[in-house]
Amino acid sequence: MPVPLPTSPDIPAKRRIALLRPVEWAMLVAGLLILWIGNNTDLDLALADAMFDRAHNVFPWQHAWLAERFNHEILKTVLQVLGFAVVGVASWDCFKPIRRWTAARRTGMRVLALSALLVPAAISLLKRFSDSHCPWDLQRYGGDEPYVRLLEMMPAGIPSGHCLPAGHASSALWLLALAVFWLPARPRMAAAVGALMLAFGFAVGWMQQLRGAHFLTHTLWSIWIAVLIVYLLYRILGSRKGRAALA
Repeated sequence: MPVPLPTSPDIPAKRRIALLRPVEWAMLVAGLLILWIGNNTDLDLALADAMFDRAHNVFPWQHAWLAERFNHEILKTVLQVLGFAVVGVASWDCFKPIRRWTAARRTGMRVLALSALLVPAAISLLKRFSDSHCPWDLQRYGGDEPYVRLLEMMPAGIPSGHCLPAGHASSALWLLALAVFWLPARPRMAAAVGALMLAFGFAVGWMQQLRGAHFLTHTLWSIWIAVLIVYLLYRILGSRKGRAALA
């Protein structure tokens, strides 16, 4: 467990806002960039093409043990168990507060626990409303469905693909909330931890891309959503009112 930080009242509210405000600009730019990549470039297709074996009409990694058994099953299960454990500890603290916890640690645990629930849930919900298909379902890769970009209309009679954003990556992306334990006193350390967790989540998503289960932008949108959720949770629970509600 990261070393608890001084409680937020020790740091002026203006400084706290100044530390976080660049995240909002970065989120806006990142969202527009992901949208542009998906709708104005062929990067998704180029990467999927590189992972597809046209001679055998298959994604070689689709049933590879590392990608399918370990990444998609074993690792996902481990991360889910870890998430339930975090939720359990945070829930216990709600009903029987752990006295040795500082306000900062309590905030971090609440953000982490809520992220473990909300990041996978939000991404799963968005998938239900998504028309986008997975690469292995497309005609280009031996499937039956046409390739349609995010902002394009799905042709009549074509069923929804429910493949965007990338669901499997969300099993790891909630760990981004670990960065909160270093906020607001050590923003550089928080950024380093956050970057490491995002890299881990991206790697989990990349393994799915190797299998033909997702495009690059599917994973990038999952990352964007996870960052947004964790950021909003910290803004709410890390505020003075939020801390008072946790006390």
